[in-house]
Amino acid sequence: MEDRLSRILYNYLLETGMSENLASYLNLLILLFAALLLAWILDLIIWKILRYVSIRLARKSKTNFDNFLATNKVPRFAAHIIPLLVLFELVPIAFIGFEYGDAIALKILQILFVLLTLFTVKSLFRSTNDYLKTKPRFRDKPMDSYIQVFMIFAWIVGVLTIIAIVTGVEIWKFFTALGAGSAIILLIFKDSILGLVASIQVSINDMVRIGDWITFEKYGADGDVIEITLATVKVQNFDKTITTIPTYALISDSFKNWRGMQESGGRRIKRALIISQKSIRILTYKDIESLKNIQLIEPYLITRSASINSYNKENEIDKKYAINGRNLTNIGVFRKYVNDYLQNHSAVNIGMTLMVRQLAPTPQGIPLEIYAFSADKRWENYEYVMADIFDHLLAALSYFELAVFELPISLTGNLK
Repeated sequence: MEDRLSRILYNYLLETGMSENLASYLNLLILLFAALLLAWILDLIIWKILRYVSIRLARKSKTNFDNFLATNKVPRFAAHIIPLLVLFELVPIAFIGFEYGDAIALKILQILFVLLTLFTVKSLFRSTNDYLKTKPRFRDKPMDSYIQVFMIFAWIVGVLTIIAIVTGVEIWKFFTALGAGSAIILLIFKDSILGLVASIQVSINDMVRIGDWITFEKYGADGDVIEITLATVKVQNFDKTITTIPTYALISDSFKNWRGMQESGGRRIKRALIISQKSIRILTYKDIESLKNIQLIEPYLITRSASINSYNKENEIDKKYAINGRNLTNIGVFRKYVNDYLQNHSAVNIGMTLMVRQLAPTPQGIPLEIYAFSADKRWENYEYVMADIFDHLLAALSYFELAVFELPISLTGNLK
């Protein structure tokens, strides 16, 4: 049938007075053009049908996966398959009598089919990736890394297949050669292999997710992870700059992931007031009576002073010197005040660790450290809560006749 169709056209051209060579080449061009034209028309028709069907399915479907298929041009690539198969049947008809040209044309079509398959697979992977990112379960997973790994293997197989088509050598022989040249392959794809191993470890150990806030001082990164690929991790810093980190650095170097804080009930406040040692003293009866006007610690002062007085009387303590027996100090009462103040602060999570502790004395003074957790973990709100707490405590120091340490004016003047 194929030979007959080509022969009819060839004989017709000869009857017009053409030479045999010219008739042969013109016969080839006409049949090849007709085959390409038919394939192009089929491609348009099939694409129109697939687009119509995909739109109808998208309207009726409850999932948006088909929308991602259309966005990534999967129907468009699929529309090329049948016309390409048609060309496999029609091209040999055009090249009857041109065996060498027929072999080249078939190899070109085979290469096109391999490339079409690769692009279709890539589009399917990208559609799957985009769809999974809409699911809460997969939104923070490094799906881009997995897609890249699959595509690397797909392209390796595709390139080897193309080489096998061009050279006529069986593909399994290329895989045998790959084993012999594994050292060169490892050198060429070192970063990809390291990235693959790192991506697997990062995923299995749940070290980093998309959306995590990480701090990586070595690379100057301090912000949210926006992308995890096979080779790199992109971090959007809080100044909106982008820092790129090698994926394998996540397992070879040390970094800080703030996810634990974000998933906990609060964000830690850990800051100290440096109290001047000269301002620390024992409270007198008059001082205690004055401090009882502070409602927050009034019950404590009444109970505590009664307990101390009872102890001193029972043990016949000579109170000629205030240092004798048991006493209240202004820093001790202030420490109790700070603790009660934090316990009653609406922005502090009292269900987590909360304490006011005195650290070892320093040349500057006595550090009184507040260790608590803000219930609001958002950065701007956290800073506001912490500032609000220390604004109040700094203002409250004077009621306890305490002072924070400051460099002497003369010394600060010299520093300037």
